Amino acid sequence: MRAAVAVAQNPDAPLTGLELTDWPDPEPKPGWTRVRLKAASLNPHDTWTLRGVGHPPERIPIVLGCDGAGVTEDGREVVIHPVFGDALRGGGDLTLDPQRALLSETMNGTLADYILVPDQMLVPKPASLSFLEAACLGVTWGTAYRMLFTRAGLTAGDRVLVQGASGGVASAAIALASSAGARVYATARSEEKREFALRCGAQAAVDSGGWLPERVDIVVETVGEATWGHSLRSLRPGGTVVIAGATTGGMPPAELHRVFYQQLSIIGSTGCTLSEFEALLRTLDATGTRPQFETITFDDIPNGFQRLLDGDVMGKLVVDLER
Repeated sequence: MRAAVAVAQNPDAPLTGLELTDWPDPEPKPGWTRVRLKAASLNPHDTWTLRGVGHPPERIPIVLGCDGAGVTEDGREVVIHPVFGDALRGGGDLTLDPQRALLSETMNGTLADYILVPDQMLVPKPASLSFLEAACLGVTWGTAYRMLFTRAGLTAGDRVLVQGASGGVASAAIALASSAGARVYATARSEEKREFALRCGAQAAVDSGGWLPERVDIVVETVGEATWGHSLRSLRPGGTVVIAGATTGGMPPAELHRVFYQQLSIIGSTGCTLSEFEALLRTLDATGTRPQFETITFDDIPNGFQRLLDGDVMGKLVVDLER
């Protein structure tokens, strides 16, 4: 079968370790299901693997890809929940399992024609979602759902700021918060990206660090150092920053005086549980909310990763594996 494989790691030239190659078809085994993938999407996580960040070299080579949707051998249309672990080790929460892993970390990922995964990672695909749409959801939309509803406790009428609006998690957060009745503001560095934020559902979009019409209840933060000060200043007293990434660096000035005096909450969030992922799919099915994405072919995967590295992607890049 075709597969996009990490064969080496290079922090300075990550794509030199990527190969589009023939790979053995996975063999079925008890408790696991083989899926014929129809679509898969690209994530920055794949480029981190190629850089050697958080992925030990002894796990190379490995098939990349965290998100996918397809059909099982008995004809079920499924979406793959990308987090594998044991909820019991996490005190009832899969994402708190110290041994949890994403697809493509300890098992081969979705950028291939077939994948073999544990049965519990498969969720029925709603008929209202296409395979291309469903392949966007696991990492970015699942992360955004948990950030907003589980960790930050979003309710209708809340005011939300989403930093770095063109990214996958950020654009998902805009769409989900807007569909839940929140008033959403967004920041982005270019007019094109601010217009994209409006298409995702933001009420207003401003330049990074720009003035907002009002202070907000919740800030969705995935950018890190470049936006951290603005995130804290944008909150109302008692507000919450929920953070699931730090693409520009993880050591900003803490501004502890502001945190304690304004009684701010800073909450971390990673991935989503299986039940949260199922709730996300029901939400999209019920509301008609859909991801913004661009479709590419299997042969376009290296160029797609380069675009991720260059910051030249709005929403998601989805690989149509039937082309």
